[in-house]
Amino acid sequence: MMRALLHALIRKFETARGYDAAYLHEVVDASLRATWRFLSFERMSQHCEGVPKEAWFAARMAATLSEDCGPCTQLIVDEAVRRGVAPRVLSMLLRGQLPEEHGDAAFGFRYGKAVAGKAADASLLAEEAKRRYGERGAVSLAFGVATARVYPALKRGLAHGAVCQALTVGRETIVVERSA
Repeated sequence: MMRALLHALIRKFETARGYDAAYLHEVVDASLRATWRFLSFERMSQHCEGVPKEAWFAARMAATLSEDCGPCTQLIVDEAVRRGVAPRVLSMLLRGQLPEEHGDAAFGFRYGKAVAGKAADASLLAEEAKRRYGERGAVSLAFGVATARVYPALKRGLAHGAVCQALTVGRETIVVERSA
């Protein structure tokens, strides 16, 4: 009964987001304990407190791009648009352009890319995040980057890794280089 309910919830998510979550169905079938732990993790992955949504989504998008340039990145792009992040800003970031007139988005993307890529300036950007957004905002950005990388890794670990795909932002299609 519990598995049937969980599968129904996953199917609802898949339909609403146009996303293949076959790997989540596998988790449910394999272990209810693992499923409950994953659901706790999911709550952590949505933590956004004390930081502008543009910075948070940009950081998550950059971190996801370090792992995936397909469906997981598309999910983040779609959610950012749904939550009011300007598609134009997301398009620019996906092209590797950092729109300084959108300082929070540009900073979030630089931060996410540096932290996910273990860049030499990651610590400096982490300190800058604390100055800009305080400890709460810095924690939100760090959670955002760390958790965004888990989904593509989980998919690959369960043999559901996806190849790169063109991403859609609004009505625009963007081909992203994996190193963006």
